[in-house]
Amino acid sequence: MNPAEIQAVHDRLLEQTSTVIVGQEENLRLLFVALLAEGHVLLEGPPGVAKTLLVRTFSRGLDLDFGRIQFTPDMMPGDILGTNIYDFQSSSFQLTRGPIFTQMLLADEINRTPPKTQAALLEAMEERTITIDRTRHPLGAGFMVIATQNPIEQEGTYPLPEAQLDRFLFKLLVGYPAREEEIELVALHGRQRGTIEERIASLQPIASLPFIEEARRTISEFHLNEEMLAYIVDLVRATRQHQAILAGGSPRAASRLAAASKAHALLHGRDFVTPDDVKQLFVQAMRHRLVLSPAAEIESLGPEQVIEQVLEQVAAPR
Repeated sequence: MNPAEIQAVHDRLLEQTSTVIVGQEENLRLLFVALLAEGHVLLEGPPGVAKTLLVRTFSRGLDLDFGRIQFTPDMMPGDILGTNIYDFQSSSFQLTRGPIFTQMLLADEINRTPPKTQAALLEAMEERTITIDRTRHPLGAGFMVIATQNPIEQEGTYPLPEAQLDRFLFKLLVGYPAREEEIELVALHGRQRGTIEERIASLQPIASLPFIEEARRTISEFHLNEEMLAYIVDLVRATRQHQAILAGGSPRAASRLAAASKAHALLHGRDFVTPDDVKQLFVQAMRHRLVLSPAAEIESLGPEQVIEQVLEQVAAPR
């Protein structure tokens, strides 16, 4: 597949989404990168900033089956995966599928439910299969989790386990819009008639799963040179050696960052990765994976500041 084709679909997706959402171009671009790199995304932001609307519009534009799980404190793993129920007519157990059987799964307010239930997504996110009563069920190549969470300092939230955080390719922050964007947003929705559901349904799909699979094959055949591979690995390893970090990035983080960098390059019409591709994704790929030391917290250092220090310390290839 020609990089220009991928770029054209991305541009059309941005244009269409702007008819519903204002000011989320960067997050939409990174969602598209994650989709091509077969990664999952965690969106964090306060209520009312269009996190759910962004995911629904994104899914509609790609013509993917959309499923949503509204996480609550009393939710159990079976509510997500499904369960086997005995059918008296056939004298056998029949699987009642849970909402996880979809292509694009919105895990809404994932940190409102206890870690036991959060962990139900671990196998699905890594292997795109789930196990129910010792039987494995594939979820398909199009399966992608986009989870939303409220800031962890809010009441009634549970921190996500490190093992689950590491399965997200990116953590994207969705904040309040700028004043001009908010004025445009209010005016846009004031002009439009009908419900949000009707507006989303009126959008025309721009791509489909076969396009996504072909784009992924193009990325898999796209090889990084040794210098860029070494640069990615050195960046991730540097997070494990930084004095302000107790736990740094994993080998999975380096592998997923490499795939995302290739997708990012193709999205910009190139068949080669530059250090800028890696740098533009490094903060989003690492901010949720780092565990900072108590000294860093005392000094009010956030993950983004420490990551910027790592980027400065590791020399980029020319």
